[in-house]
Amino acid sequence: MGVRGLQGFVGSTCPHICTVVNFRELAEHHRSRHPGCPPTIVVDAMCCLRYWYTPESWICGGQWREYYSALREFVRTFTAVGIKLIFFFDGMVEQDKREEWVKRRLKNNREIARIFHYIRSHRQQPGRNMFFIPSGLAIFTRFALKSLGQETLCSLQEADYEVASYGLQNNCLGILGEDTDYLIYDTCPYFSISELSLDTLETVMLCRDKLCESLALRRTDLPLLACLLGNDIVPEGVFESFRYRCLSSYTAVREDVDRRGSVILAVADHIAQVLHLHQGEKKLEEMLPLGQNKALFYKGLASYLLPGQESPWLFQKPEDVITLGKEVVPLYAHPESSKQESSECHRQEVPMCVGSGCSQGSLGAVSEPQQEVSLPVYSESKQESPLDAEPEFGLEAETKHEDFVSMELESQPRVTMVSDPEILKVARTQHVQAESYLVYNVMTSGEIECSNTLEDALDQALPSQAFVYRPVRQRVYSLLLGHSADGADACPTVKEWFVYAGNPLQQPDLVRPLQLNMPGGTPSLKRLWLNQEPEVQAQRLDALLACFDLSSAREELQEVEDPFKALCCLLTYLFVQVDTLCMEDLHTFIAQALCLQGKPTVQLMDLELDYIDSRAVQLGSLFVRGLTTLVLVNSACGFPWSMSDFMPWNVFDGKLFHQKYLLSETGHSVEALVEQNRTRLARFQALKSAVCKACMKENRRITSRQPWRSHHTGRWEREGSSSHRTSSGHSRSGQGQHWRDQASGSRSYEPDQWRRYSSSSGWSN
Repeated sequence: MGVRGLQGFVGSTCPHICTVVNFRELAEHHRSRHPGCPPTIVVDAMCCLRYWYTPESWICGGQWREYYSALREFVRTFTAVGIKLIFFFDGMVEQDKREEWVKRRLKNNREIARIFHYIRSHRQQPGRNMFFIPSGLAIFTRFALKSLGQETLCSLQEADYEVASYGLQNNCLGILGEDTDYLIYDTCPYFSISELSLDTLETVMLCRDKLCESLALRRTDLPLLACLLGNDIVPEGVFESFRYRCLSSYTAVREDVDRRGSVILAVADHIAQVLHLHQGEKKLEEMLPLGQNKALFYKGLASYLLPGQESPWLFQKPEDVITLGKEVVPLYAHPESSKQESSECHRQEVPMCVGSGCSQGSLGAVSEPQQEVSLPVYSESKQESPLDAEPEFGLEAETKHEDFVSMELESQPRVTMVSDPEILKVARTQHVQAESYLVYNVMTSGEIECSNTLEDALDQALPSQAFVYRPVRQRVYSLLLGHSADGADACPTVKEWFVYAGNPLQQPDLVRPLQLNMPGGTPSLKRLWLNQEPEVQAQRLDALLACFDLSSAREELQEVEDPFKALCCLLTYLFVQVDTLCMEDLHTFIAQALCLQGKPTVQLMDLELDYIDSRAVQLGSLFVRGLTTLVLVNSACGFPWSMSDFMPWNVFDGKLFHQKYLLSETGHSVEALVEQNRTRLARFQALKSAVCKACMKENRRITSRQPWRSHHTGRWEREGSSSHRTSSGHSRSGQGQHWRDQASGSRSYEPDQWRRYSSSSGWSN
């Protein structure tokens, strides 16, 4: 992320920009200058995941106990020196950054393919050079940090903007992350997470003033430089010819600088020597080849302006307004103006400092509709052209078409998925406080995404997690958005950007809600979320089971001891949905969850595996994605279960699961799986019985290993299987096609298309 080539340029060409600093010393200096306001570091958590994940094993689904311990140590180290940490997570993908998101997901697919090729060839985990973070790491890190008592926030727009804004407005010690955009924002100091030593609390500070000095630029020129070089908003190819011309005319070529570094120096020199010369006399588009990318370019510039900041490169009049994208901010918005704005465009209020004795505001509380971005608009006649906003889909403007052709945005009115302000306020608060997952995105934009999962595209035996859990999501959509009695055609669709094999991600999958089957009908969100009467708790659980279409399993699950109810619910759903799962798989899941309870972290760290099985890798990822689905459902239903019951560090360990899987595959007894522990064996039998009985009620009989398991035939059904479960729970037989053959893209998925995965449960195109 960030500005193309800037990270390498700073490291190789301008190393003096990087200064080694000590956080302990910085904190002491901050306290002496700002008594009563503790030194605070804003952490861009998404940039830190790779740094935090220190366990040696990563291929098996995640070493969650080890990871939790590493996070605890990280927090403890900063707390010991009196530094407060504020963690920010990405809460959405902005429309203008979707293309970049897609590129990264497709690149990750290629990396995952190489990982599975290595596993099949060597039966071992690849080296750290092929490291891929475990599925669900970002989601569960939020909850881990919250359980450690940390202030953890989820963004309402691009997280780096909120991080930079928070750091500036709260006089923070600095920003900890790994994104060169923090060199461009005019905010507090930027520190590198990759260079951080926890032992000494030393890291590297990247100084934007020294960068400006090296490039002969001003701070206010940095956003212009970033857009000309290419960033997450302005594609690198937009100004490729312009950069080539700058390089051709650049005379101070240095032999010790590579071509990309020379390009950065040449563009900076053009800004300093040419653009500065005519600044104020000519408009920027008269000096730059903006062409049809003008609107996109100006949005890129404006995206770096924090509240109260201006740019000399944007000639703005109050009435010249255009809105781009979905989550935007006023171009010139001073902090004190936030309390005076109308209900149509509220600014978020933030405390001027953090900690005791500081004035606190309501961080992240942004009213609907979303904020606006003010951008300059120019026409050939130089008349002012205020344009109406269409925040979700882009622009609809009475201006020249060629100005916006390159953006390829739909001109449609904004769709308000949920209109109840009270419910939206609750959803927004839970989203910002990182207490829920995807709920607010569904309710506001009707668009969600899920990144890559460790899934083997060549193994036809297991369906993608995107398909396995889609029926659950469809019922959640019905709960959140309402399901019309007029039939499927009247139901709002949700745009899903989920990564699975064969999906080019050119368009989202359009998925319709699927009505819940609940006695007495589906309760309202106000009842589930706001009503505190004792009987409502039972309704919350009923709604959760209905989302999994497992209302019939209520009695069996009620008999399960805490904290294993959620585990058994998920396992029942998985085994009902996926016919390729067998009794040995069930033994593995239950045994590892029970054995995990009594094992200290150090014992889990010392586990050694004879070899790595690619199917077990995918099963581990499938299970962890199921845990994230539980977070979504539990959030949507008003939290009938404690989130801690299905946090992975309490129910799953990748290596332990893999160890039990290998034992089960080689015919070891249940007694061996539970390590000859009689108490565990009794609990094992109780959990197994609950899952098997619940599955039987759904016409799913779990059988032992079949001959096909020993030689993957490319089919993922049990031999002889000829039934599948429809959305309404009925069984029927028929012919279908393999799930891998499904079309992707913008196809609309009807509720009755998502059935249990067996030989006859394919879907028609």
